[in-house]
Amino acid sequence: MVTKYVIALFALCSMSGALAQSCQNPQVEAASFTSLDATVVTQIAYITEFTLKCDNPLPPNYALYAEVEGKPLTAARIGENKYQVSWTEEPARARSGTHEVRILDEEGWASLRRARRADPAATVPPLLAVQLTHPGSYSGPWVNSEVLATAMSVLVAYTALRNKSRILA
Repeated sequence: MVTKYVIALFALCSMSGALAQSCQNPQVEAASFTSLDATVVTQIAYITEFTLKCDNPLPPNYALYAEVEGKPLTAARIGENKYQVSWTEEPARARSGTHEVRILDEEGWASLRRARRADPAATVPPLLAVQLTHPGSYSGPWVNSEVLATAMSVLVAYTALRNKSRILA
């Protein structure tokens, strides 16, 4: 009777180990997009899409998580082995340059959360890292056209009045 329970427990443990497998030798192909015009948006969007290829077959519900500059994010599955990570920032806080998107699987995410409870600055090695480059956002010209038009009209009026006073004198 006891051996049935031991065998059942052993089978359950081996099945859960098979289901919770990690990606072996991950390879990634990534593409990214960012908002470039801050004059028409209130938030700068950062989007990276990547395809994950592993040596071993992954379960269809393989969940991935992401972290960007300490901000936790979820990687949304958008196709077979295709994922997307996106976030937004205010234009004043959005910095140009390269952003590292650290991708973690469930095991790595749980390890990171455990490590962060003890030390908020702790890190764990990611499954993979994707580089997203943001060239910066255009927030308008240095001098608005209204200011430039006003300055030009004042200059033209001053020149016309000065020449008029020279001709009449």
